[in-house]
Amino acid sequence: MEIKTYTLTNKSGASVTLSSLGAAIQKIIVPDKDGKLADVVIGYDNLENYFADGPCAGKCPGRYANRIAEGSLEIDGKIYSLPINNGPNHLHGGPEGFQNKIWESRKDGDAVEFMYFSEDGEMGYPGNLKVVARYEWSEQNELRLTFTAQCDAPTVVNLTNHSYFNLDGHDSGSVLDHTLKLNASLYLPTDETLIPLGEPDPVAGTPMDFLKPKKLGQDIKEDFPALNYGKGYDACWIIDGYQKGQLAEAAELKAAKSGRTLKVYTTQPGIQVYTGNWLKGCPTGKGGAIYDDYCAVALECQHFPDSPNNPDYPTTLLKPGETFEEAIIFAFE
Repeated sequence: MEIKTYTLTNKSGASVTLSSLGAAIQKIIVPDKDGKLADVVIGYDNLENYFADGPCAGKCPGRYANRIAEGSLEIDGKIYSLPINNGPNHLHGGPEGFQNKIWESRKDGDAVEFMYFSEDGEMGYPGNLKVVARYEWSEQNELRLTFTAQCDAPTVVNLTNHSYFNLDGHDSGSVLDHTLKLNASLYLPTDETLIPLGEPDPVAGTPMDFLKPKKLGQDIKEDFPALNYGKGYDACWIIDGYQKGQLAEAAELKAAKSGRTLKVYTTQPGIQVYTGNWLKGCPTGKGGAIYDDYCAVALECQHFPDSPNNPDYPTTLLKPGETFEEAIIFAFE
């Protein structure tokens, strides 16, 4: 199946380019404070480079985004084994996850829809699962992503988009001087393999505190478990006031140099912030850009890592007759 790309452009000339490989965001071209347009997400000109790229740049991983401890989960008393592809754990649905599949795609008015049918047993997951990712681009430079999924047997689902943002432009170097604000008083401490230990901890008094805007680089070198394990930020924060199905503001990212702001809204309970700690060595970027560590930040709205093994977390179980439905909005100013 060939990889298809689609570009949605609004009246101001700002645009989004999407790809059917991994239902990916390939480009987001938005104005800076002087009205100058630039592409603010990392990615590759050669579409083949999106296959199995380390960063999972711009793509939608699944069936379960993030980690499942030791690739093991239990549903209705039966244990399922999933491939191990991240230390001792299962990450982003495994090596053949949704991010490495070519999705069916179609233009639907001002939107683009991607559909993927995941067969029972694919990457070890039970049940056939049909997933639709729908993107809409507004005149206000808001990119809305809606996921829906349905299954024919109980399974687990966690979906997100894995774009990396640099609001000064994808090829403009470090994002550690971007400021981030998170609507999150709690985060999930993990073991050294980034599996949550269980109970959340308050961010207060720790380098994990982004309740007030703070430069990404301000505390990134602190001697703190969550920073030591990942060589920077790679953790899940719990969005304050989460209510199932309700949109809430999760994050606000700002770049002083370009004057661009990104606000992220979601119906999901968590946001994984990853400061691109291992981007060095990934495929050559757009326009020949060489991406280095910390040159962009991922803001992945999702359910919590390892939720299937933690009954206290919001459930990721999907049953026949139910519809998984979650939304993420990336709003640029």
